[in-house]
Amino acid sequence: MSNPIPGSIPTTETAPFDWHADSSWRSYAFYVPRRPSVRSLLLACALFLVTLCTCLIAGTHFAIAYAHDEAVSWDEFIGAFTLIYRHPLALAAGLPFALTLLTILLVHELGHFFACRHHHIHSSYPFFIPFPTLIGTLGAFILIRSPIRNTRALFDVGASGPLVGFLVAVPALIYGIVHAKFIPGLSVPAENKIVLGAPLILQLLAPIFHHGANAANLLLHPVGRAAWVGLFATSLNLLPAAQLDGGHIVRAISQHAHRVSSVLLPVLLAVLGFRYWPGWYLWAAVLIGIRFLRTLPIYNPEPLGSRRIGAAFLSLVIFVLSFMPAPFLE
Repeated sequence: MSNPIPGSIPTTETAPFDWHADSSWRSYAFYVPRRPSVRSLLLACALFLVTLCTCLIAGTHFAIAYAHDEAVSWDEFIGAFTLIYRHPLALAAGLPFALTLLTILLVHELGHFFACRHHHIHSSYPFFIPFPTLIGTLGAFILIRSPIRNTRALFDVGASGPLVGFLVAVPALIYGIVHAKFIPGLSVPAENKIVLGAPLILQLLAPIFHHGANAANLLLHPVGRAAWVGLFATSLNLLPAAQLDGGHIVRAISQHAHRVSSVLLPVLLAVLGFRYWPGWYLWAAVLIGIRFLRTLPIYNPEPLGSRRIGAAFLSLVIFVLSFMPAPFLE
């Protein structure tokens, strides 16, 4: 999950004050953010390298499944971990997947990071979360340690990551479609196999770039699978609730709409969990839990303007194109 998480200004901060005058002629003091510490940078680099290793394992699994014209399976995924000591050089097959996925996630988080820098908001470097999942990671995040003073800053921080991440994921998805293999019946889960769902954008692009093929019958190249993961992460972050990217966007438009969606969305996800994928139960619980985190006030709820409203609509389109009610079929 790659959403920025607002927090309080640490008591050890000694950043100088500066003054800012907004469009309504009100002035207020704010911290001029320093760059994150060297220790924070070293931690971010270490987590990136560990995540690269776990993504290499996941990518090797996808590469082996692709080479054998098969869907992925949990048994083969666990077996891929033995390559660490049996044949470590074989993990090089996972590089296309790992580098593509980490690039998408890194671009997403750097979008947040530079939006924070632009609005004088103190944030950390991007931190990756290595984890031995089917995709090799639980995503990435940045920490925000100073107030977000107005709705325009809140919107820019929330929308920047999904927008730039999507721009990188789409070309990778097209590459994966062009080099995909057509396998009839692939969408029917076999024993111990896991079929990945097809987001709307994949369903739209597959017939264009693969001779009219149905997305359900395409075994994507590992680069395309990395794009699939990036799109899935984007859709999760754009859920319009709490402190997710989508929640920031909705809150910047209407704080009342944000409160309503934060209450209703866990219920909707629970329904999707019953109907399509049990993992939505976990996401419903996560959204309920993070509602209890501190939400910093917005000091100046100024209008977003036409360009940001247009970007909000584009974010909605990206969410619709990326979201999958059933991302995993077993």
